Amino acid sequence: MTPDSPIVKNNPKHIAFIMDGNNRWAKSKGFSPRVGYQHGAEAAKLVINACVDQAIPYVTLFAFSSENWVRPPGEIKSLMALFLTVLNRGEIQQLHNNNVRLLFIGKRGNFSEKIQLGMKHAEDLTKHNVGTTVIVAADYGGRWDLVNSTLEICNKIHSKELSAEQINEAMINKHTSLGGFPDPDLCIRTGGECRLSNFLLWHFAYTEFYFTDCFWPDFNKSELKLALDDYAHRQRRFGGQNKTFRLGN
Repeated sequence: MTPDSPIVKNNPKHIAFIMDGNNRWAKSKGFSPRVGYQHGAEAAKLVINACVDQAIPYVTLFAFSSENWVRPPGEIKSLMALFLTVLNRGEIQQLHNNNVRLLFIGKRGNFSEKIQLGMKHAEDLTKHNVGTTVIVAADYGGRWDLVNSTLEICNKIHSKELSAEQINEAMINKHTSLGGFPDPDLCIRTGGECRLSNFLLWHFAYTEFYFTDCFWPDFNKSELKLALDDYAHRQRRFGGQNKTFRLGN
């Protein structure tokens, strides 16, 4: 932890990031989309380190959605090349050295064998780390997650591992991609859009949202602090009226 990064009281335990605005950032500066994604990857590294400094236990990054495959082939090629580069260069070792555990959620089978091997290596290398857990959502969609959870439960009912009477919210949650982790307390979306984009639909039931016009490549420690300060003054009711509490108190 860096000396100039005091831990903020009442920080969320789990932050989800929708990292939007890479293309628009690049276009505004006359760069290609590839350059925008490269700078976006650098911003992700910076934000992970900032969350580690703030002792945030869980961080989830929406890196690539199920719908992103419809983008132009050249853009997809650049994204996959960048993904492979990040998996193979020193960043993974740096995360490991910082006691970060790295996990991937989503449909891995659509990625190349090299990328899948890179994911597995990163997970295996960091699996015993007990610091911040960073979850990367790649080829992920919230609807897919719910369908996949339902199919897993149906298969277990068919094989007599479960009965229909056992199905409840906890059972469904257990079979989702984030079943072993707490729901996000805060979701930060950059780029000025105010929508979920099919991300963590089940898990966002009581999540606080923070939308900023800042494009993802420009998101930094100062922007994160603004989001955390805003979160600290939210009132979270969790569906009730008598349990209202102000996080900043």
